[in-house]
Amino acid sequence: MSVDVVLPCLDEADALPWVLARVPAGWRAIVVDNGSTDGSAAIARRLGAHVVHEPRRGFGAACHAGLLAATAEIVCFLDCDGSLDPAQLDRVVGPVARDEADLVLAWRQPVSRGAWPVHARLANAELARRLRARTGAPLHDLGPMRAARRARLLALGLGDRRSGYPLEMVLAASAAGMRIAETSVDYRPRKGRSKVTGTLRGTRQAVTDMRTVLAAPLPTLLVIAKEPRPGRVKTRLTPPYTPEQAATLAEAALSDTLSVLGTVPAGRRILVLDGRPGPWTPPDWQVATQSSGSLDMRLAAAFDAAADGAPALLVGMDTPQIRGEDIAAPLAPAARRGADAWFGPAEDGGFWALGLADPRAAPPLLLGIPMSTCRTGAILLDRMTAAGLRVRRLPVLTDVDTARTAAAVARTAPETHFAARWREFAGVTR
Repeated sequence: MSVDVVLPCLDEADALPWVLARVPAGWRAIVVDNGSTDGSAAIARRLGAHVVHEPRRGFGAACHAGLLAATAEIVCFLDCDGSLDPAQLDRVVGPVARDEADLVLAWRQPVSRGAWPVHARLANAELARRLRARTGAPLHDLGPMRAARRARLLALGLGDRRSGYPLEMVLAASAAGMRIAETSVDYRPRKGRSKVTGTLRGTRQAVTDMRTVLAAPLPTLLVIAKEPRPGRVKTRLTPPYTPEQAATLAEAALSDTLSVLGTVPAGRRILVLDGRPGPWTPPDWQVATQSSGSLDMRLAAAFDAAADGAPALLVGMDTPQIRGEDIAAPLAPAARRGADAWFGPAEDGGFWALGLADPRAAPPLLLGIPMSTCRTGAILLDRMTAAGLRVRRLPVLTDVDTARTAAAVARTAPETHFAARWREFAGVTR
């Protein structure tokens, strides 16, 4: 089992030797220096830690820089001020490693007077109460010691870079269907003065950051798709593929798409389907019947299911290579500020994703656009610009439409179900 321990650090020279000495053997310590002036980075490097420099000030900025620098399967987070004992990290890592939980938080238990200031403890208790009500997770603490698999955390697309980061992680994990658990650890007086809970001002700022995260509505994810039946889907793949093979590839692409979007934090996930659900339909997805009419009409109508005040992102079934973080990060609460729309251009001139802060804007944007042309995406983008929408671009992706693009997508994402099915058929169709 590979484990990286992320230690956000701002002037912790006094505590670092004790903290690093107690990191479990074989685990890598990643000290993220967030602008220290007391030589913390040099001390950490001399003691064998991997040091990352994050110039943007903020607890979340330091934590996320460490997550991006991590390479181990499991990542832990821990303050390096001496208040928490790295030797107890196995308590939060164990349930993740045994696949009993996806995110484990430490419930701090003070071992002496003064370990946890009253104002900080009261603020934490209130946030924990609201967190239990919001997520249903049995949490009593929003402490800084926690563990999860790196891939799952990256797929959450966390955007807060201040004190809201720990809360956003829990809310996003819950919205992504991750199993959240809690375990007790010792809590000691920290060495030096806290930059957050050590002052009333710092505590107020932390609470403000967290309330901002709590107030952000979760996005709705929409997938518009056809039931993968032979002769009804991916007809441009035949030949060289048979209708049955084309339908199998379509099912794999749809399954991959639904699986990836299942890791993205969302309030609702809706499959807007032409046809009947099948075994490829995840149980936690709502299924809505696709409307009739031309494709522009069906796309516009799909947003009707999301008209609940939350932003909505619509994705097709032709891009099984999508990554959760490429969708989650732009939709994170901090990233959504200043954005009215999200546009995912396709390599062929179309688009693979369209997101709207106000889903009611869909009909005037989509109706009347000629679909499946090399100008479709450009026309839509022009309409959004003309409407005064502030548009954030998503990565350019290749749609699976032909044998050539199917091969390109399979080679781009060889770990997908789609690529596995493509490899099965490759020898048959040569």
